[in-house]
Amino acid sequence: MTDGSSTVPLLDVARGNSPLREAFMEALEKVVDSGRFLFGPDVAQLEQEVASFSQVDSAVGCASGSDALLLAMMALNIGPGDEVIVPSFTFFASVSCITRVGATPVFVDICPDTFNVDPAAIESAITPATKAIIPVHLFGQCAQIDQICNIAAQHNIPVVEDAAQSIGAAYHSRPAGSWGQVGCFSFYPTKNLGGMGDGGMLSTTDPAMADRLRLFAGHGMRPRYYHKVVGINSRLDSFQAAVLRVKFERLPEAIRARQENAARYTHLLGEAVGDGELGLPQVDPDAFHVWNQYSLRVREGRRDDLRAFLSGRGVGTEIYYPIPVHRQECYQDQAFAQVDLPETDAACSEILNLPMFPELTEAEQRTVVEQIRQFYVQGARSAA
Repeated sequence: MTDGSSTVPLLDVARGNSPLREAFMEALEKVVDSGRFLFGPDVAQLEQEVASFSQVDSAVGCASGSDALLLAMMALNIGPGDEVIVPSFTFFASVSCITRVGATPVFVDICPDTFNVDPAAIESAITPATKAIIPVHLFGQCAQIDQICNIAAQHNIPVVEDAAQSIGAAYHSRPAGSWGQVGCFSFYPTKNLGGMGDGGMLSTTDPAMADRLRLFAGHGMRPRYYHKVVGINSRLDSFQAAVLRVKFERLPEAIRARQENAARYTHLLGEAVGDGELGLPQVDPDAFHVWNQYSLRVREGRRDDLRAFLSGRGVGTEIYYPIPVHRQECYQDQAFAQVDLPETDAACSEILNLPMFPELTEAEQRTVVEQIRQFYVQGARSAA
């Protein structure tokens, strides 16, 4: 995550964690002394804190964001013969949770301005076999979740929010994870609320759903050694919960720093290059964007050249995502993968993600922007 040779790293987890070292150690020592490495008080307290923050009744810890999505499918009884609508421009786990329970993903296209799933495409994809919709709140910005939930309600279809990248985001001032039947969060270290390993959480306003999620996350066991359903073993351990509680207190501050960095990038890039050369990130006016990523669209087939140019000058970048899920090798023998998603394909060929983390300095951002400017200046000279 941190390249010591980089002038500006894509991400520097250690830079954010270092000032919290004493608080981490104090919290972890309490876990060690308690001996409650699983099901400890930090887990329950973090669940309560995330539930309150997300304005839902219940939150259920689990081992990862990927498990959160899988548990949602299991708790909704999604299985063979069922269809689940999902974007293809997303991380693989948004889709693998569907195929792992034997259901069929129905891929739909995205809005080119926000990279989020297109509500109109969702509505067109609904069939009698549709049993769930998974909108992904990508890069820290909510999809048009009000429209999506209205469409789903008309057809009595549950919505599972993939908010892995978007804890703290909101739409019409309502938090991500509070709109659908279930919300899914990830605490992978690169996320806005990241642990020191894997972790995840589910949110819901339905007490019965919360109970089912806990049941499936604990081998389907209730009471001990008596199994009501075939579940999985997916727990958020006390060590991760303790770390996350320390960082959770500072999440609003970290979000503000990300927003300030995003605004600075947009201002500097607009002055240095302009939107004619680069597609700058677009913010839905109804969204509260928490900027897990700052994503450019590099036009005219120059994305890979720009990335190589920046790499050669010590600027870290990433491509989220270079290939859509429906084109992944593991799905090429499946009929559901044979779809035409032009906006998704265009995004995969143009997107470039710049360094983005709360501790990123103004000087580092100016370095990034200056290197991008130089790339376009050199290109203009070559064309002259």
